[in-house]
Amino acid sequence: MGNNSNSHHHDHDRQVDTPGHSHDHPHENSHTSNWFPNWFKARLHVFGHSHDHRGLASDRAFRENEEGIRTIWIALCVLLVTALMQMLIVYFSGSVSLFADTAHNIGDGLNSIPLLIAFYLARRIPTRRYTYGFGRAEDVAGIIIVLSIAVSAVVVLSQSIQRLFNPQQLSNLGWVAAAALLGFLGNEAVAVLQIRVGRKIGSAAMVADGLHARTDGLTSLAVLFAVVGSWFGYPLVDPIIGIVIGIAIVFITWNAMKTIWYRLMDAVDPELIDRAEKVIAENVDVLETRRVRMRWVGHCLHAEIYISVKSDLKTSDSHQVAEKMRHTLFHEFPDLSDINVHIDPWTETEDTHHELTHAHEPVPTLIYKE
Repeated sequence: MGNNSNSHHHDHDRQVDTPGHSHDHPHENSHTSNWFPNWFKARLHVFGHSHDHRGLASDRAFRENEEGIRTIWIALCVLLVTALMQMLIVYFSGSVSLFADTAHNIGDGLNSIPLLIAFYLARRIPTRRYTYGFGRAEDVAGIIIVLSIAVSAVVVLSQSIQRLFNPQQLSNLGWVAAAALLGFLGNEAVAVLQIRVGRKIGSAAMVADGLHARTDGLTSLAVLFAVVGSWFGYPLVDPIIGIVIGIAIVFITWNAMKTIWYRLMDAVDPELIDRAEKVIAENVDVLETRRVRMRWVGHCLHAEIYISVKSDLKTSDSHQVAEKMRHTLFHEFPDLSDINVHIDPWTETEDTHHELTHAHEPVPTLIYKE
């Protein structure tokens, strides 16, 4: 009969990264960068945070959540400073259109708040209702962000097409160019930061938020090209560049939508499955790999594998094989937060160990290929 060797949770970071590390000692506010003022550190924990980590997720997930939270706060601060400087330019220039564009950028910047809430939620441990934890909140935030990018594409394209048939001469060109350049630099800085950190910690939602910031930067860049066109007496440059950038935003929307769709559908890069199969095959105690599953929950990777071993092994020996396998996979896949290993007794004849449940299996027990 099968032996499901997951009787206890293996916390990868406690065993590998910090051996012998006790979680009862006081911390020195290491969850945020040392250069943050104390009052700002406190605001990074506005949901309430106990330094007893027993009330939080694993160490690795906790550190990644903290890095995600810190990144979003930095992004919000950069966007806030950018918006304030743009508003200052609006005040001196008196440009109504520039005011509308600045207000639009502020509204788009606020789309990072759902992602911030999701990262705070992800720090909480699982409950009897949310048994897999709250990491999926990131994907929900990702939906909001993708919809926001799509709206930006529609707005840019519709306004550009209208101006193509009704060209408008821009005024206050110097001020508008300054605000556009400022908007592009601020949003692009946020985009680079969020995309880099999002890929580092495996957060598709943060990458999508970075792409959203990039769309705002491209919108500001379009305004800059429009100023140049108006300066030389070619107002049609504005809508033409706007249409080009609108199309670029459509492609950005499509890529972000695919990424979030994959996460919602528990899809993973097939290369991860190939790597896992290779690691399993290298274990001499494993006679057959029957199933490999992986899925992302937020930015944490979960795995489930079914393997066969000699049928005469004792339960304790089978469990040891599973533990060695889990340990190897934890090292091979740093993003893994949990691995469930199911042990089956191997047989040369037809499998008779799953007769009772075979009809209830959602997929064939033997390993599947695309």
